[in-house]
Amino acid sequence: MDITLFDYEAIVDRAPVRWPGDARVAFYVGLNIEHFSVDRPSVSFNEATSKLVPDPMNYGWRDYGARVGIWRLIDVLDRQGIRASALLNSDAGERYPRIVEAGRERGWAWLAHGRSNSIPQTGMAEDEERAFLAGILDSIEKTTGRRPRGWLSPGLTETFATPRLLAELGVGYLLDWTNDDQPYALNVPGLRSVPYTLELADTHLFHLKSMTGPDYVQVVRDQFDQLYADSAAGGRVMALSLHPYVSGQAFRVKYVEQALAYIVNHPGVWVTTSDEIAAHR
Repeated sequence: MDITLFDYEAIVDRAPVRWPGDARVAFYVGLNIEHFSVDRPSVSFNEATSKLVPDPMNYGWRDYGARVGIWRLIDVLDRQGIRASALLNSDAGERYPRIVEAGRERGWAWLAHGRSNSIPQTGMAEDEERAFLAGILDSIEKTTGRRPRGWLSPGLTETFATPRLLAELGVGYLLDWTNDDQPYALNVPGLRSVPYTLELADTHLFHLKSMTGPDYVQVVRDQFDQLYADSAAGGRVMALSLHPYVSGQAFRVKYVEQALAYIVNHPGVWVTTSDEIAAHR
């Protein structure tokens, strides 16, 4: 079957995108704030134990992010003058109020990132999914004080009904479809796609590819440099996806800061949030 959620449109055929202040690249950090169930397999450091219950090796690795790693990343973001686009599991918002408090103090943008990264949406019936999504949005509004405008599914999992249901519930943009360097309108009234990243995600580069810190800095710089060159024909978006249990590790965090500093100190960059990118016309 053909996809109906969006139409094909070559980037070279579009009217140029213009960012505030004549910036060439809009840059945001997607800070993943997640909860993982102790009795379900999920993202794993070692697959050999991932189906054990309990699984101290993998659960502890992920839980390190909420207990320790995120506080290192918060310090880095503060030093670099970056407001996070917080990709928040509703279960994480309920279980880690100290993290939510830190984000509220800093004026983070709050996006819904599902209920838990142990619970995908695939296979849900429409009525079940509608109630599930509504509960997530209500929970995040209660914990953060703001109704989420954006959405990233756990593991980027959707049903065919997900975008329409989210739009009906007041969500204005999705990060799930990582197929462009510019925002574009989806074929669901009121819903847009905002660029996110898989190739540049720390889980992909550091964890799956075992990339060193210096190599990570070079990859991020290369990505930015090419997007900046492309932006001569119209603005581009660069997203950097950070997970505290990966980028917040002690031996990695300085390299994350080096990569961020390169971007935010470069001329022609709009350091912003995904909310502001989605709202810009």
